[in-house]
Amino acid sequence: MIKKILPGLVLIFIIIQFFQPEKNVSDVQTNHISGKYALSGEVQTILKNACNDCHSNKTEYPWYASIQPVGWWLADHVDEGKGHLNFSEFTSRKIAYQNHKFEEIIEEVDEGEMPLLSYTNFGLHPEANLTAEQRQVLVNWAKEQMAILKATYPADSLVLRRPAPAPAN
Repeated sequence: MIKKILPGLVLIFIIIQFFQPEKNVSDVQTNHISGKYALSGEVQTILKNACNDCHSNKTEYPWYASIQPVGWWLADHVDEGKGHLNFSEFTSRKIAYQNHKFEEIIEEVDEGEMPLLSYTNFGLHPEANLTAEQRQVLVNWAKEQMAILKATYPADSLVLRRPAPAPAN
């Protein structure tokens, strides 16, 4: 039975290698977070090592990203990460969105939800394994940015408003 199935599986594996996902390598930084917010060298290093691969327009892909179906999974992972937070497009968004994202950074990093375990497991990306001190640096930085926003903008402009639901017929 295995002798009949194995050649088919090998053939499928070879064929899917020809279907590569689009890579996140545009590196467009026109609205990068650093254009408006101060990033210390330490914060820049933390973002580069632990965040930017999934949360910017420039992903540094590992060698295995060209092997399918792993490449498809990574492409989906990066697209989802950028959908939640994209440092390369950060300042193009409303100030309330920016403030909200700083809140989320604080929450996710403080609770150890970011970076994802799937990014750091099995010795992959060891530079992304944040120490407690690095987590605190990132949390403090995000809190400082929120304080600056609070001192600069009216309070109601910092509240992210969700669209009202459509009226029921």
